[in-house]
Amino acid sequence: MVDRYEQSMMDNLYWWGIPTMFRCPNIGPEGQDIALVGVPHSTGNGTTERDQHLGPRALRNVSAVQRRVHSVFEIDPWSRAKIADVGDVPFPRANDNEDCIERITAFYKDIDTAGARPVSVGGDHSITGGIVQALGCGKLAGGEPISFLHLDAHTDVFTKVDHFLGAKKSAAHWGAYLADQGQVDPTRSMQIGLRGHPRSLDWLQPSYDYGYNIVTMREFRQRGLADVVAQTKEVLGDRPVYITFDLDCLDPTIAPAVSNLEPGEKGFDIDEAIGILRAARGLNIVGGDVVCMMPTKDSPNNITALTAAAVMFEMISMIAENTG
Repeated sequence: MVDRYEQSMMDNLYWWGIPTMFRCPNIGPEGQDIALVGVPHSTGNGTTERDQHLGPRALRNVSAVQRRVHSVFEIDPWSRAKIADVGDVPFPRANDNEDCIERITAFYKDIDTAGARPVSVGGDHSITGGIVQALGCGKLAGGEPISFLHLDAHTDVFTKVDHFLGAKKSAAHWGAYLADQGQVDPTRSMQIGLRGHPRSLDWLQPSYDYGYNIVTMREFRQRGLADVVAQTKEVLGDRPVYITFDLDCLDPTIAPAVSNLEPGEKGFDIDEAIGILRAARGLNIVGGDVVCMMPTKDSPNNITALTAAAVMFEMISMIAENTG
């Protein structure tokens, strides 16, 4: 027999026991406040860099390290909220992006009906489209369009062609088609951290055309964290908020195992990224995701997987803080 302190110590050993996300029970979303979901999907990226489907397994493997109390919020999210690992979205046609997106939407409609707020790990960034097709104007959102808090090196509002290497609802298109379908309100959404050397000088124009509020990395460096956080709080306001965090918003030295790296301009350090995430603290967060991890390119110490788990922990804690 072990006492509760010994059990707590063991629960933080990632190499011990069955690796559910953050050691949460593996049950369905019914009766839960938060549903943790794996979305092992790679075909929305349309490239040969398809190991992103291994992200959920990698995060589960190390996530026990992040089963912690939140020292800033002064809460224990695991006791404050009912949280379950509801498993992975099934993809029997894993190489068919359009089929996968619809299966994601069906899976998350059940979560939305159950009233559990999903926090997910991908998978490439096309998963956000499938998820928000279910959550936008759904039960959790109170029938209203979603507002995005979107941290990324790229806009993912790709309208110059109707596909990305064959994928229609791709990792590059969800910011556009969700707005076209009425499930997202771009004018009350933020895109933060956009950077890199694009393929055309008008690369930001589609986002501007849709009305997204954009803060490029260059602008972030000029304005500073506090000013961008203040804008974010004002824009998101009382809207239902969905957080989508592409790990390529981080500097490659912090998260090296990421698809579509942008090494030409410094990305966020982890404190900056967490500071922006906390702009949503106290708001109506209906869900969130962390995407684009490629575990086969990670450092031996699993730093990218550990960082992804830390970002998920922030989302979980902000939702748990508002529970009850």
